[in-house]
Amino acid sequence: MEKSGYGHDGIFRSLRPPLVIPADPNTSMISFLFRNVSSYPEKPALYDADSGGSLTFSEFKTNIAKFSHALNNQLGITKNDVVLIFAPNSIHYPICSYSIIALGAIVTTVNPQYTVRELSKQIQDCNPKLIITVQELYPKVENFGIPVVLLGSESSRKGCLSYKDLISKSGSISKLPKVSICGDDTAALLYSSGTTGVSKGVVLSHRNFIAASQMVTSDQRLMGEKDYVHLCFLPMFHIFGFAVILYSQLQEGTPVVSMEKFSFEGVLKNIEKYKVTHLWAVPPVILALTKQDVVNKFDLSSLKQIVSGAAPLGKDLIDECAKKFPHVFILQVIKLSLNST
Repeated sequence: MEKSGYGHDGIFRSLRPPLVIPADPNTSMISFLFRNVSSYPEKPALYDADSGGSLTFSEFKTNIAKFSHALNNQLGITKNDVVLIFAPNSIHYPICSYSIIALGAIVTTVNPQYTVRELSKQIQDCNPKLIITVQELYPKVENFGIPVVLLGSESSRKGCLSYKDLISKSGSISKLPKVSICGDDTAALLYSSGTTGVSKGVVLSHRNFIAASQMVTSDQRLMGEKDYVHLCFLPMFHIFGFAVILYSQLQEGTPVVSMEKFSFEGVLKNIEKYKVTHLWAVPPVILALTKQDVVNKFDLSSLKQIVSGAAPLGKDLIDECAKKFPHVFILQVIKLSLNST
């Protein structure tokens, strides 16, 4: 009974240690994110595989402080306002997301491949006060009559604001905004894919993200290893990239490597370059890792774990992949829910 996890009352309880969730109901996901940052201020937080840039945890926190200040003081974004991010993966994505959330405002994310019609539906539903996007996607948002901030270099678009300029105008600010935030306050409004009907907005609280991050990283804490590096080519607009990889790993003090677009050789190159230890992927990527000869051209010895999700991974493929990478632990995620109390 005890070994199986069943108690005398007939209730099954996990034999794993219980997750520790902050007792303070006013803990925000941003304060939780940086709760231990003083212990590793110069540790890399983010690598941008496309630009070659990187940020330490101290720089990451400072950039969030500056951009949140800019959003509030230069653009008037306050608590409960919705800000929409319409952009591909980059080192700026988590900065923008967490700057919005640090103000008690709400971030909503959009698939960069959305058409104007699809984008229009989400805009009508969530009524954002600001759109953050990139130069290439600006034509899709220019006619909504909503202020736009462009990521990347200085804005050449009339009427648009530049992320770089906003950061620069924030000066030497390094402290996060002081805003009263409850764990039950909404942090993000992420939309379903619409596979079972019309796409729906999913309301997620600060406490949802904190609880999910503790579930995702519980095994890492049990194993006690700290030198992990996660690769994120899965889209950051999606809950998996946004919560399971980005937030969960960054709050744990684990560096994340951002890739704007997926390419199989790019994944292999970045695993080798950044000594990636953890790869979250989907079954077609696992199949390619197992079958394609190009894999042999790269040093993947840093890998410790491959996690597959989104669709079932067959036992035969798992076994074959395990034989090819005997030093790697392979597992699959069946379902993860962020609805936590």
